[in-house]
Amino acid sequence: MIIAAAQFLPVPGDIEANAARMAALLTEAATRGAGLVVFAELALTHYDLDRIAADPTGMTVTDDDARLAPVREACRASGVAAVVNAAGRGAGGGRPTISSFVIGPDGTLLTRYDKAHLFGGEGEGESALFAPGSADGRFTLGGIRFALATCFDNSFPEVPARAAADGCRVYLASSFHGSAQRVARYGDLAREHGLQVLLANGAGTGSPASGCGLSGAWLPSGERVAAAAEWTGAAAGDGAELVLSDVRDRITLMGDPAVAAIPVRECGEPLVDVRTEAPGLLVATVCEDARGAFARLRARVLRRLLAAQEALPDGLRLQLVEGYRPPELQRRYFEEYADDLRAAHPDWEAGRIHRAASRYVSPPEIAPHSAGGAVDLTLVTGQGAEVDMGTPINASPEESDGACYTAAPGLTPAARANRRVLNAALRSAGLVNYPTEWWHWSYGDRYWALATGADHALYGPREEDEEC
Repeated sequence: MIIAAAQFLPVPGDIEANAARMAALLTEAATRGAGLVVFAELALTHYDLDRIAADPTGMTVTDDDARLAPVREACRASGVAAVVNAAGRGAGGGRPTISSFVIGPDGTLLTRYDKAHLFGGEGEGESALFAPGSADGRFTLGGIRFALATCFDNSFPEVPARAAADGCRVYLASSFHGSAQRVARYGDLAREHGLQVLLANGAGTGSPASGCGLSGAWLPSGERVAAAAEWTGAAAGDGAELVLSDVRDRITLMGDPAVAAIPVRECGEPLVDVRTEAPGLLVATVCEDARGAFARLRARVLRRLLAAQEALPDGLRLQLVEGYRPPELQRRYFEEYADDLRAAHPDWEAGRIHRAASRYVSPPEIAPHSAGGAVDLTLVTGQGAEVDMGTPINASPEESDGACYTAAPGLTPAARANRRVLNAALRSAGLVNYPTEWWHWSYGDRYWALATGADHALYGPREEDEEC
């Protein structure tokens, strides 16, 4: 996945104009391959505390505020998520909060984080106007667990420390810093806590401070790998700029211990044959086996595929390529790919081989296919003709140069659009994607549980000859 920090000079107090500008930047970021865009602190109104204090109703927004409609629509249309920082309406008429609204690629709210550490002493600055939040900001997108923080939060080492302890891989900061020296500290934060960091920093003269721009990205080593311009006030226009960073290596892989740690409460749901139970779904024969295992799925997975097909635009259909995979076959696939990696990388130790292999083939002990909860599929036309998905199904990371990753950069516009259509339909039906393979979707397995926050998986691996 590519993530982006969007830096621009907002129109002070004009929520509608700034939401429209955000929507345009989201669309631009999508054309450059981004799957998530982060905006600076109070970017929806500009960091202007006097203006917010003068109109606390007009300058604050709710979770479903109509003025955010352009942002939600841009997310839906582009398949991109957004972190929009704004003055949030307080619950029950209380004081507002400085809030990050995380809008998913389907335009719905994923989470809201309220800034916990307000700048200024008691009765001063932010503390005089806003209420502090009490919970950490977390969300999962594209197989990556993200942490949220806002400006002064980042002065407290326990904030990134908790993020790392919670399994977060990427740390997103919406800020309004006024100096390059303060921005440079994010390199230390990244290195000390082993986090990849993306900073969206404000620009322009605010009240009571100014933002220096310099939005940027840092690797867990502390190395700065991208930076926006410093704001000096001299340039015409709003100085809009996108800072992009690749976070594909922060994806939670199937081989991660967090996946294996998810408990399974096997529900006993049967495997059903898609060809007889749902003749309206196309089934390819490329993975066909003598016993027809490839065309079997758990019943609830099949129901969700049918719902996803109903959600597709006219002229497109799903085509199933492989569903259930017997554990012995899964084991053979995994070991063969691991052997290929050992031959190509004789210097890699066993743990690295295992992790790398799990990008493409799941470890057999937790395999979603062997639980009947996963399906490999693609889009085709109404007549069954292939459409451009960027790579063939089952193209490995090596064969495709990483283009098999769902949010890979460098795809053709057609492939990106087709993946966006597929993603929207399957997500709306409750399935989750394995982000290293655009074609792999599942429900009820351990990876689904981890991605959705469920406390247990519904399906565990089963042998082919078990009662179905």
